[in-house]
Amino acid sequence: MTTLQDLKALDLAGAQVTLWTIKGPTGPAANAPKFSGRWVETSDEVDDALKATLVSEVAKIEEVLEYSLLAQNNEASALQIPADETHADQLLQEIAAELPGKKATETKHLQNSAFYAAKFVIGEQVVWALRKTEPSWKTKKATSVRNLFFSDQQLAIDDRPHFELGKTFDFIIFSDNILVRNKGAFESILRYKSTQRDDFAELQAEGDFLAVFVSVAPLVEYVGDNKIQLRRACAIKDKGHYRDQAFMQRLRDNQAEYGFNIEFDGGGKIVATVETCPQIMKALLDHRLKSGFSTLVYDVQDTTRVAV
Repeated sequence: MTTLQDLKALDLAGAQVTLWTIKGPTGPAANAPKFSGRWVETSDEVDDALKATLVSEVAKIEEVLEYSLLAQNNEASALQIPADETHADQLLQEIAAELPGKKATETKHLQNSAFYAAKFVIGEQVVWALRKTEPSWKTKKATSVRNLFFSDQQLAIDDRPHFELGKTFDFIIFSDNILVRNKGAFESILRYKSTQRDDFAELQAEGDFLAVFVSVAPLVEYVGDNKIQLRRACAIKDKGHYRDQAFMQRLRDNQAEYGFNIEFDGGGKIVATVETCPQIMKALLDHRLKSGFSTLVYDVQDTTRVAV
């Protein structure tokens, strides 16, 4: 909670604000992403709106959860991940200084920006708040509609370029950590875990994983290119329960108690079928748990280990 507490202690409403618009990420998915940024002169009203959005966003966060592939936050929480575990450094290097050559001077410098980053400076502290852009930033959208405004009981055309600011931020970078409010936007902007397909391919080639199955083909077909199932497969690889012989033996001995009917061959290997693949995924994730109080069995979306 230290990052959040320190963030809440800052005078965010009194910050100096600079707005950057960024295009990217570009480059091969297997490489570090590349970004192209422009800083924009903004009015006091825009600065005040950005500060109000940050103050509101920080005030909403009451709980910080550890980021993981399957973790999800709610309206009162954020997922925290160290910045050095992401491509945040590539982004911050691009927008580190408001150099003259980086200033936005034409509409085309703003159009088609993928996201914007508001830089808040409070003394020696710097807070970055980022958000994916609205459709109004896209050239296609701008050329396909006419903007109107209503004044003196009359509609009139406003042909000036329009760019919308959201009333929330997707994630905040502060003190070497990232507080994630919108997981999908965060992963898209920083290409976090963009190589999940490669990770799954590595899992399929891992000897310890292959040794657990008679054939992994049904499981591979089940996962396919489904984003959620790829996440789960990567989480299985990260957790590595299949490498633990004691875990696998307890799965064979106790699966019926937990409502599973996974088939094993005579050598103790899993016989994967289309019907049992969802159960196999849950079992290897260790996502079916029994309450020590009610003795009821539950499926969970993610787990956080508690020290006792």
